[in-house]
Amino acid sequence: MGLLESNPLPRTAFASTYAPRRCGIATFTHDLAAAVGDREIVALHPPDEAGSYPPEVRHRVRRDIRADYLIAASGLNAGNAGVVSIQHEYGIWGGQDGEYVLDFARALQKPVVTTLHTVLRNPTPHQRHVLTGLIRASAASVVMSRSAANLLTSTYGVDPRRLDVIPHGVPDLPLVHPDSVKPQLGIQGGPVILSFGLLGPGKGLESVVAAMPAVLAVVPSARYVIVGATHPELVRREGEAYRRGLQERAAALGVASRVLFVDRFVGKAELGAWLTAADIFVTPYPNLEQIVSGTLAYAMSAGRAIVSTPYAYATELLAHGRGRLVEPGSPAALASAFVELLRDDEQRLALGRLAYMYTRSMVWSQVGAQYRRLFERVATTAVAAVDDIGAISAFRA
Repeated sequence: MGLLESNPLPRTAFASTYAPRRCGIATFTHDLAAAVGDREIVALHPPDEAGSYPPEVRHRVRRDIRADYLIAASGLNAGNAGVVSIQHEYGIWGGQDGEYVLDFARALQKPVVTTLHTVLRNPTPHQRHVLTGLIRASAASVVMSRSAANLLTSTYGVDPRRLDVIPHGVPDLPLVHPDSVKPQLGIQGGPVILSFGLLGPGKGLESVVAAMPAVLAVVPSARYVIVGATHPELVRREGEAYRRGLQERAAALGVASRVLFVDRFVGKAELGAWLTAADIFVTPYPNLEQIVSGTLAYAMSAGRAIVSTPYAYATELLAHGRGRLVEPGSPAALASAFVELLRDDEQRLALGRLAYMYTRSMVWSQVGAQYRRLFERVATTAVAAVDDIGAISAFRA
């Protein structure tokens, strides 16, 4: 860590993908940066997708161009940001397993706070090297769940004193009855089961589609709504083959008319409307190691009844009756949970209220305040260290 001017409210430089890029971490960073306040952005993007960015983006890094990372670090070192906030997920950084993030972090002469969006239970040796190297290069690291913190200490040997648990931020949505919102979306006339997010394999949506015949046999007015564009990296590789596969599966099962695809990247207002219009929100992820899910956090903030597979993040957030957990890869288990909740209004609404109350401490204004306190602590510690070095040098002189 290098020289840093004393500042009780340091400007923060966020290094991440960034809106308007269609990426969950880009959206997270945009919301976090706005909640924190004084900020500038280092935007990561594929070399052929520079795009147009808002004025707070002061630096751009072409993901696969290694030299860009050192240029961006040099620019930050010469600037007035007091802390650099790195958002880490292996896929958004260049190099093998995103290893170029280490070039960037080690070149910085400002204290680094890293937010970890992925912590693998069984990493490859190189994935472990990248993650532990980044944590060592950081003054502090943030995880969004206690399970992620426990995994880092038990499996990666990270000192728990170097970790801060700050929840995933969520919008401050009103708690309303779904039927009051459905008309504005044109979906009145029956209960809605909802998923949202960038589409791609590995999210278990096939299981929900496969559950719909059993659901409709009991609740024929139900529908399953999938809101979100296909992940841009998947579109780049194979176009819309994945979405077409889901549509063909629904048609083959005879439920195509009750499975609605909203094929676009929706803005905050429309997303809020879909969330509050849903009767049930489902995250059927087959990967039980997943340590964070922004979609789950957002749905809880809308006060929706949640049905989910028991991946790590869901198990933690939905504990104490805040949602319903079902076995992964089981359309029958999903259908059973859906039918039970759709036939019991009191139980469904009670689950939603518990989820809503739990997320009041997760609204972006509160999460931003927690990050500000962390950034101030890190900046103050860095200044004290510089002052101590200066005092020792003066004494020796």
